[in-house]
Parts: sequence; structure tokens; C-alpha cells
Amino acid sequence: MHLAALARHALSRGRTPAATYALLARRTRKPLPSARAVCLALTIPLAETTRRLNDCYDALLANPRPNSETDTGELLEALGVFDIPKSLTDTELAVVEHFLAAVDAMGGIRPGHHHGLQRWFTTGNLTAAYLSLAATHPLPRTGNPTTYWTALTTAGELLTTTPNPDTRITYALTHCRTQATHT
Repeated sequence: MHLAALARHALSRGRTPAATYALLARRTRKPLPSARAVCLALTIPLAETTRRLNDCYDALLANPRPNSETDTGELLEALGVFDIPKSLTDTELAVVEHFLAAVDAMGGIRPGHHHGLQRWFTTGNLTAAYLSLAATHPLPRTGNPTTYWTALTTAGELLTTTPNPDTRITYALTHCRTQATHT
């Protein structure tokens, strides 16, 4: 059976992408083709799959340790290699642009926070990204609070125009507006 077909079958049976990778890698002893098969089974475009796997190849897939398939699958999943990209609407793209302006105005961002934001942008989970940014503050010495809170206020206003917006956005938007008026 073709690896991508086997991956689709495993995923259809309720296996996580990490567990599907581990299954394929254990059977084939070929980490890269196994990871590629999972990505393709998840309908991640080949060019994006190739980019993602190139980014982590040396660290995770080039020289696998024996019996590390489960750990490697979990790491690939945690890194976002198996995240299914969502096509964003024009409004959602505008929201992401405001998020990026806010990130620039932070004056610095922790790598883990940046990674989480990137994953939320990829998967279209803009509510989580907004709530995360609204709970953060720009750095006192290097950040630009006016730009930060203004960008988040505009992003929040756009998010509230989507059908059935999460009620938490309304509260976070109020917080951002308050911060914007006090900077």
C-alpha cells in the first residue's frame, strides 16, 4: 500500500498525526517519507510539506534514534509540521496583518509565543491569537504601546464582524481599547 494511502487509512481510524507517523516510521524505517506521507494525507500541499520537513530534517529525521518514532511524531506535531493550513478570508488576512503590526510593536517576543502565534495564523485560530496578544504587553523599553494597542483594537473590531464571534473577543477588545486610551 502506498504510504500516503496508509496514512489516510490510519487517520480515518482516529489515529493522531503523531501516532500515524510513528506507525509508518516503525514499519518502513524511513522517517522522511513517513512524515511526508502524513502531511500529504492531511492534504497539506507538497510545497508546504517540503518546506516544513526541510526545516526540521537535520534535527529530527536525518539520524533517528532506534525506537524513537513515537517521540519524533509528537515533536513533529508540536512543531506544527502536521498543522493543516486554513485559507483565510480577506477580513482574516487583514486581522493577521494587524497582529503582525502588534508583534512588531511589542519590542520583542519570546520564541515560544511567536511559534504559537504562527501556528494559530496557519490554522486560522485567530481568536486564540487575539486573546494571547491582548493578554500580553509591549516591552517597556523597546515596545511601542500606542501602535501595539491600536493594532489590537483594530484587529478586535474586525474579529467582531465575523459571524458568531467568540464572546471573549468582546472583553479582550474592551481591554485593548482601554489600554490604547491610557498610552
